Amino acid sequence: MRPMRTIPAAALALLFASPAIGQETDVRSVRAEIARMRQDYESRIQRLETRLARAEAASTRTTATAERARRAAEAGARRPAPGNGPHDDQGAPEPGTETQAAAPARQTAAPAGADRGFNPSISVVLNGTVGGSRRDPAAYRMPGYSIGPDARPVDRGFALGESEITLSANIDQALHGALTLSFGRENTVSLEEAFIQTTSLPWGFTVKGGRFKSGIGYLNEHHAHTWDFADAPLPYRAMLNNQYADDGVQVKWLAPTKMFFEVGAEAFRGDAWPASGSANKGFGAFAAFAHIGDDIGAGGEGGSWRLGVSELWTKTANRIAGADTFDGDDRLTIVDAIYKWAPNGNFADRYIKLQGEYFHRLERGVFNGQGLSAVQQGFYVQAVWQFAPRWRVGARYDRVWGGSSNPGLAFGALDPSGRVGARESVMIDYSTSEFGRFRLQASLDQSSGKYDPSILLQYTVSLGAHGAHNY
Repeated sequence: MRPMRTIPAAALALLFASPAIGQETDVRSVRAEIARMRQDYESRIQRLETRLARAEAASTRTTATAERARRAAEAGARRPAPGNGPHDDQGAPEPGTETQAAAPARQTAAPAGADRGFNPSISVVLNGTVGGSRRDPAAYRMPGYSIGPDARPVDRGFALGESEITLSANIDQALHGALTLSFGRENTVSLEEAFIQTTSLPWGFTVKGGRFKSGIGYLNEHHAHTWDFADAPLPYRAMLNNQYADDGVQVKWLAPTKMFFEVGAEAFRGDAWPASGSANKGFGAFAAFAHIGDDIGAGGEGGSWRLGVSELWTKTANRIAGADTFDGDDRLTIVDAIYKWAPNGNFADRYIKLQGEYFHRLERGVFNGQGLSAVQQGFYVQAVWQFAPRWRVGARYDRVWGGSSNPGLAFGALDPSGRVGARESVMIDYSTSEFGRFRLQASLDQSSGKYDPSILLQYTVSLGAHGAHNY
């Protein structure tokens, strides 16, 4: 009987024990699943933390690059702001309504964040003309002046004007660099500019070294494709061979004032016109300039202005112009002024720009074997009106006079024979966009002492990351 009673008892024990065994198995399974989930979760967290670290490192590099670019823009672009637009040479709309002349300029050819850190920005400017004139530009002369090789009118017929390629970039956190090659109609290539410039010096200082356009006057440091007319004013043509650029160094200081104020000094080798021969042991030219500007009215609604005065001292060793030679000293003084106005300070649709410069030059030395003391003067004034978003008209009057009073130089290049060289020009241009412009210009030029009417059609286009230009 005892064995028979044992069987039901064992069965009952097994019956009640089965749930417990199943529950223990489930617990182990759940614990194993939790362990696997924890391991997978920790692995995912580790991968996310690795990605986060990489992203933070990339962000730090990007921030550093942006900070260098910002410092570059502030260091090189501290100029009065209003201009024709982000491509001042192409008449594009001004971004926003910023017109404060004393604000750090957003429109400049100086270092900018657009250079994308260490990757060079590459830009190409193509410039071409077709024109006609009564007299041959190759035979051009200007009474009272011995002019440089580039100081002649634009060629007749179809001609490729001065086209250029520019490479620029931030070198590192302290320097910016730029190189511009210029291509002429005769298939010649010249180095127009090649310089480095500081971007982070304290107290408003900027240093530039290499080959660059001098800061004298107003128009001199603007590239030719940014001009409002197809050619240089007569004083620039007569006294600077269109523009003055040379190998040297520039130091500039921007005052920490609400009103825009900057001063600068330059030292050059002395190879470029009106200097020559790298006189004075390779220190043949010096320059100094000061500019001041501000807005008129609140928010620049009354426009903005800038005034400047500059001095250029050059020493010449055997300067040759055709059959003429000159050894001596040259002192050039320039006074410049510009005023810009747009409705509500917005240059996108309409604006007016008034501009002018006065030149006074004293040359002393030996010209063609004769003693020389010559005073030469000139000026230009011009007005440009953008009457529609892409259309502009303009008028310019330029004039030069003076020469040598030495009787021994009568009937030579420096004998003005009582003439005053003058020219009147009008233009109308249309911009297809901020990258393309077509201009029609008509002039009545009497600077050679002879009546010379001319008409010129010009195109200027920009390809690539071409930065904006100065005020």
